[in-house]
Amino acid sequence: MEMDRRTFLKMGGLGLLGLMAAPVIDVLLKTGAAQGARSSGVITAGRWALVVDMKKCWESGGSACRDCILACDRAHNVPDISDPEEQIRWIWREPYEHAFPEQEGRAESLAGKPFLVLCNHCTDPPCVRVCPTRATFKRKDGIVMMDYHRCIGCRYCMAACPYGARSFNFRDPRPYLSTTNPAYPTRERGVVEKCNFCEERLAEGRPPACVAACRYGALVFGDLEDPRSQVRDILRTRYTVCRKPELGTRPNVYYVVG
Repeated sequence: MEMDRRTFLKMGGLGLLGLMAAPVIDVLLKTGAAQGARSSGVITAGRWALVVDMKKCWESGGSACRDCILACDRAHNVPDISDPEEQIRWIWREPYEHAFPEQEGRAESLAGKPFLVLCNHCTDPPCVRVCPTRATFKRKDGIVMMDYHRCIGCRYCMAACPYGARSFNFRDPRPYLSTTNPAYPTRERGVVEKCNFCEERLAEGRPPACVAACRYGALVFGDLEDPRSQVRDILRTRYTVCRKPELGTRPNVYYVVG
């Protein structure tokens, strides 16, 4: 009897779930342009990071601007599903109170302000630790990746992610695409997905779609390990915050709020 790769991994993964049950439960309970080196057209970095200048976003773009979100959706074939329980999101807006719940009440000037949120590509990502099939893994440059073919849809990664940065395809997402980018794979029912820092564009020497689409320079992407990079300069000279730093995941998405 023939067995496709995904079915095989699912069976293997379910067996592995039993072996990993104790540590998984432990985890759940505890729980401008890209700047980097170029080699043969590929942009590389020691550790990629994104800085979101929310002040520029609010003052220049305003609430009507969705350029970065739309660019990401087009680049990655993100479906437009109206049911909030089944929406697929790679980059989206959340009010301050949801993005920074631990800070609620501490900054009245930020109350109700929309923040762009996405996968934080954590230095210590809990989603990677709990994945039974290694469909989620971390690259040397810090990008936390998804292998859709290895994903068995167990959603352990979603439970482990403290930022709600992952989406599950409860249904076939392809009928909900108005256009399809043939350069990026579509997904199928039962697969988890999320932001990948546009690794496919970096491999072609291009910055992430959201960064390229921002007309106001509110999104800056670069190498955190390069002391000459713009992201390092911003972190050195501006006050920035990360989401839920108390969890120790060490996010690589930073926010300028003042």
